[in-house]
Amino acid sequence: MTDASTLPEKAGWYPGMKSPNPAGRPAGRTPMAQLQKRLLEEGPAVLDAVLEKAKQGDPASAGLVLSRILPVLKAQGEKVKFHLDPSLPLAAQVEQVLAAIASAQIAPDVGRQIIEAIGTLGNIRAVEELEQRIITLEAKEVGR
Repeated sequence: MTDASTLPEKAGWYPGMKSPNPAGRPAGRTPMAQLQKRLLEEGPAVLDAVLEKAKQGDPASAGLVLSRILPVLKAQGEKVKFHLDPSLPLAAQVEQVLAAIASAQIAPDVGRQIIEAIGTLGNIRAVEELEQRIITLEAKEVGR
C-alpha cells in the first residue's frame, strides 16, 4: 500500500484521501449522459430528414432506412435429387456426389456441402467407434 508521504507533492491525490467532492458528479453531467440527451432531442429531426431524402430518391438514405426495417435476405441452398446410397462406405458416398456433380445433377457448391456433411458424419462415426473400443477394453481389463 502506498503511503501519502511517498507520493510526490505534485500528485495531489493519494489512496485513502477524502474526496474534495463528497456529493459526487451531478447527474447528467457525464459526456455519455450529455450525448444521450442530445440524441433524444435531435434524433426525431434527423430521422425526418433521412426519411425525406429517401422519399426524394437519395439511394444512401433509402438504403439506410430499408436496412433498418427489412430483414436481410439469407441465401438458401437449392433442393437436389440424386442417388446416394448411405449404406456404402463414406469414400464411395463421396464418389457418388462427385459423379452427380460431373453429370450436372447438382451444382459444385451444393456437392461440396454434401461432401462436408459426409466428412462430418465420418468424424462422428470415428469418435463413436473409438468410444466403443475403449468401453470394450475397459470391460476386458475389469474382467481379468
